[in-house]
Amino acid sequence: MKKGTIIILVIVALLIFMGMGAYNGLVTSEEKVNTAWAQVENQYQRRADLIPNLVNTVKGYASHEQETLQAVVDARARATGITLDADNLTPESLAAYSQAQSQVGSALGRLLAVAENYPDLKANQNFLELQSQLEGTENRIAVERQRFNEAAQEYNTAIRRFPRNLFAGMFGFHQKPYFQAQEGAATAPVVQF
Repeated sequence: MKKGTIIILVIVALLIFMGMGAYNGLVTSEEKVNTAWAQVENQYQRRADLIPNLVNTVKGYASHEQETLQAVVDARARATGITLDADNLTPESLAAYSQAQSQVGSALGRLLAVAENYPDLKANQNFLELQSQLEGTENRIAVERQRFNEAAQEYNTAIRRFPRNLFAGMFGFHQKPYFQAQEGAATAPVVQF
């Protein structure tokens, strides 16, 4: 074999190994994003599972608060009706999902405010436990959203860096959107006594 042929074969082999390494790295990074997304959905599902128990507990004490109770049930139904696939996340679909989940949070906030008017309900052990579980779940949601954003940032960085960006384009790897703060979230609520 000629020296030139050997050099070309070595260069081709190096390019193939570089491409394999880049591809495998991108797959690993994308799987981290998918896993992080699954954890976000897991925590939202946990919250959705707690809502019927909370509503039923409140219903026993505040049956005439039907409008508030129905708002929570409706918001939960809308939120659980939206499903996203981690492979097809777009900024628009993530915003719609986030908006639906925000509506659940708002409805739950109104429900908990209603509960303040019922001292017996506030002292009910089931209600207190559910309220504690819900608070913990909200914290978990925040943590999982942060982890998702971190995984998406790592992945987005990986597919934009040279030379992986060449392989990312060839193999169809695209940027993942981030969770964004809801509109108006930067404005602190006004508390008046």
